[in-house]
Amino acid sequence: MRRPLVGALATLLLAGATVGVGTTSAFATSQEKADSRTAVTAAAPQAEVKPKAVDFAGTVALSNCSGSLIRMPGSADNDPALVMTNGHCLESGMPGPGEVLTDKPSSRTFSLLNSTAGKVATLRATKLSYGTMTDTDVALYELNTTYAQIKQRYNINALALSGDHPTAGTAIKVVSGYWKRIYSCNADAFVYRLKEGEWTWKDSLRYTSACNTIGGTSGSPVIDVNSGKVVAINNTGNESGERCTVNNPCEVDERGQVTVRKGINYAQQTFQIAQCVGTGNKIDLGRPGCTLPKP
Repeated sequence: MRRPLVGALATLLLAGATVGVGTTSAFATSQEKADSRTAVTAAAPQAEVKPKAVDFAGTVALSNCSGSLIRMPGSADNDPALVMTNGHCLESGMPGPGEVLTDKPSSRTFSLLNSTAGKVATLRATKLSYGTMTDTDVALYELNTTYAQIKQRYNINALALSGDHPTAGTAIKVVSGYWKRIYSCNADAFVYRLKEGEWTWKDSLRYTSACNTIGGTSGSPVIDVNSGKVVAINNTGNESGERCTVNNPCEVDERGQVTVRKGINYAQQTFQIAQCVGTGNKIDLGRPGCTLPKP
């Protein structure tokens, strides 16, 4: 899990990392430059493909985690807005294996950030629309304000959730509203099953090593640099090399082979969420194509 850990800040400072706006790695910088080169064919020059600028606008900070103001592909301006974070960040505690929570009253608050990580508003939930740690690790809160109201009052747009499965090798950024820090790396591969303690997650996204996320980054949106859309939600990493324990997830392949990758971090894909959200941003687990776990 990537909730705040005792001494996480001290560890970060002792390691010489910078906590601040727009922190990136040399690896990511070179990758972004490679991705933005002009594509040329023999027939004619093509338009330059430029990575989208990724900043903190639309991210949120929770009391113990990170998150994002998120918009589904079918969301309307006047729909009640949604905030997305991890299931293990719920104020009620971590859901057990097989537990799925829907439509639970909540008055949780979130600090909405602008592009430079400044707080511009406090957003408030009316309910927890969906939360689980089974197959994935996600929580969706419905707010008492619409996307249009947030845009009008604070000039902040929600982050767009991609409805497509991400691709290995894609340049990504993990944007933590809690730490006000951006991690840059690539999507390394997809893990058949990721097991941590009692929980098992399916088709998890594994980062390359440059995304060395820490406690407090749980729930951070993972953004595809090229599309600017959210493709996953940061949730865990193997801290000490233990096998399949809490804070030390292990990879399990189709044959049951277990692999431990100390220091490597992971996210849960989010494309499947779009299939489970209907008119008015309401969770509808009975929609065709919806594969999220049901209560």
